[in-house]
Amino acid sequence: MPALEAQGPPAPPNPLPSFEVAAVKPNKSGQNLIRFGMLPGGRFTAENVPLRQLLQFAFQVQPFQVEGVPGWGTSERFDITAKADGDIAPTQPGQVGPIQYMMRSLLADRFGLVYHNETKEMPMYHLVTRPGGNLGPKLTKSTTDCAALFAARRGGGPGGPGGPPPGPPAFGEKMVCGFRVGPGTLAGGSIPLSQLANFLSQNLSRTVLDKTGLEGNYDFEVTYTPDQIPAPPPGGAPPGAPALPPIDPNGPSLTTALQEQLGLKLDATRGPVTMFVVDKVSQPTPD
Repeated sequence: MPALEAQGPPAPPNPLPSFEVAAVKPNKSGQNLIRFGMLPGGRFTAENVPLRQLLQFAFQVQPFQVEGVPGWGTSERFDITAKADGDIAPTQPGQVGPIQYMMRSLLADRFGLVYHNETKEMPMYHLVTRPGGNLGPKLTKSTTDCAALFAARRGGGPGGPGGPPPGPPAFGEKMVCGFRVGPGTLAGGSIPLSQLANFLSQNLSRTVLDKTGLEGNYDFEVTYTPDQIPAPPPGGAPPGAPALPPIDPNGPSLTTALQEQLGLKLDATRGPVTMFVVDKVSQPTPD
């Protein structure tokens, strides 16, 4: 998960890796949809993304950890197309890998980014097992070898060479590998609980650290009632978008659902959090 504790993030390589070629253009579509994509051959795209979210992606920090972003860094959107020298090794959400370091190079080169880190004492949560340590009915140890599954797909199975990658399962179907969030629902397939803690940090705007002591990867599914039920998009869902599950207005809160369905709870505490502070940044010159 993102580096949230006092020791700060690991030291990046020196020099940072960079894309072979990259183009940055303003996006004036007025749309809200944001997309990040990694394609074979080292190709990377970011569509309709504000600077603030580029920073969150490159440094794997939460929104509440980012300070000093100018107003345009939230309001202005950008499209990025880039290519690395060969395929880029994927990283799990919350972890820093080659693609994040390449994005840091791009931010320095094209946006003139200068930053520093500092530590603040802040409220946070520890994600722990409930008293007795019994797991809930919706949390089980995973038996799926996702690395072998992805390797088989690359070798010519579903989503292998010559075919499109397999799409995610429909809402309500089991998530085999990966993490997915929908309105009032989240599901994980063969992932560490640190990734669940990472989502909770975003949802609660407060650092959540995995203190369950549960090692390895897990499958889980949580359904709950959000504090604010989102309104349907004007004009309905975009063509081809998956049907979203209905939200039960009388369902449990997220914290209650964690305890009842997963056997996990959030303990309030305080601790040091590493903040990402922008010292200098400027809008890029369009290509």
